[in-house]
Order: sequence, then structure tokens, then C-alpha cells
Amino acid sequence: MDEELNAGLGELAAALWAARRDGGIIDPDAHAQPRDDIDAYAVQREIARLSGAEIVGFKVGSTSREAQRILGTTEPGSAPVLAPYLFHSPARIPLEAKHLPAIEGEFAFRLAKDLPPRETGYDEVDVREAIDAVAGAIEVVGSRLKGGLAGKGRLLVTADSGANIALAIGPWTADWERLDLAGHRVAVSVNGATKGEGAGAEALGYPILVMVWLANQQSRFGLGLKAGDIVSTGTCTGLAKVEPGDTAVADFGSLGRVEVAFT
Repeated sequence: MDEELNAGLGELAAALWAARRDGGIIDPDAHAQPRDDIDAYAVQREIARLSGAEIVGFKVGSTSREAQRILGTTEPGSAPVLAPYLFHSPARIPLEAKHLPAIEGEFAFRLAKDLPPRETGYDEVDVREAIDAVAGAIEVVGSRLKGGLAGKGRLLVTADSGANIALAIGPWTADWERLDLAGHRVAVSVNGATKGEGAGAEALGYPILVMVWLANQQSRFGLGLKAGDIVSTGTCTGLAKVEPGDTAVADFGSLGRVEVAFT
């Protein structure tokens, strides 16, 4: 167990992991709750440990004003992406309706080299040099918390693995530097009907700035980022509800499409 985790938070982590694994929900009022970011991220790490799964990257959330409004926060949050929940388009992803799932269209990056912990902060130049490729992505989000995401706040959502259900990645583009990612648009549809549109600027004004934020956060945690990590940078399209039996597409134009069938 994480050395920063007390017994009550350890029980919260175990309950959240069991709910994710088995398709259940928990009443957060029946458990100890994180008091600060240190607690919330310690719960996250314990869930990853209990899963026994490899961490293959990270998702960053609350990078748009709308996402922050929904969660009642003013800052982003991150969570590890576990190997069993990473998919490549075209994907088939199982859903649990009780988790109130929804999708988001976002930009994802793959790292070519490590960004290890260090005393000096990372800047945009450092992060650009570490990026191998960019892709469109669909993040499937939801909540193992009774009542869903709304009003839960940054700490509980962070503890609940950043509300991540799954991440589906589209085709990778290596010559991403030529792209105007802030202006690059994406449209998300469910069962053929457009449900959301937006551009990279929704993610902290520019998706690369999300990568800088994450690199510095993970450096402060003493963890860093590794070559091969895949990072999704937050919604550009808002939330679109989905349920088992639906099909979803995120169209990133010249970056291709991400296609998911939900089971």
C-alpha cells in the first residue's frame, strides 16, 4: 500500500477498484474521503497497484472551462491509463450503464523519450522534443461514485482514477509539428448524429500546454514520464452520453477517425 495512504483511504481505493473491475458503484459518504491532492493521488496509485496492470500512459482532465465547471474545479487533474483499458481504433469497448458513461474527443501524444523528475521545470521546448507522434482519441469517462460526476469536485474525481473508463487511440501522425493543433477541429458523433465539436484550443488553450503541465506534475511527484507513454490531453468536444449498443466516431480530419462500438 502507498505509504501516504491511511487505512480509511486504503478502503476507499479498494472499493473504487472493485467497482471499476466489477461494474459497481459506491457511496462516497460511506468512506473516508481525500482531504487534499496528496490523498487523492495516493488513492489513485493504490487503485493502480491493486489492479496489477501496467501503466501505459496518462489521461489529463478538466482542461476545458466546461469540464472544470461540471466538476467545480479550476485546475486540471491527471490519472494513469492502465493497459486493459487502452484500445486502438476500431475498438470494441464494454460499458457498465451504472457508471453513466460518456465520450470526449481529445488529442493524444506518444513520447519518444523519458521526461524524468528534475529540480528545474519543463517548458514547451523540452516537451516538444520528447514527443514522438500525435493521434486523435476518444476517452470514455464515467463515475464509480453514486450520483455521477457532477458536483463531486476535483479530489473525489481524481481519486476515482480521474473518471477514466477507457481510452481509444486513432492512427498516429509523426510529422505533427506542421499542424496547428490549437485550431485543429474534431467532431464527435454517436450513432451517426453529431454530439459535439471543438478544437484543440479547448485544452488549456493548446494541447502541448497540457503536456507541459503533466510533465511538471509528474516531476513534482518524483515519478516523471517514460518513453512510450500515451497521454490524452482533455476534451475538445464536451461530453456525449453513450450506452451499450451505441457506436461512436471522433473525426479529426487530416489526423483520421477514431471508431468505437460499445458492448
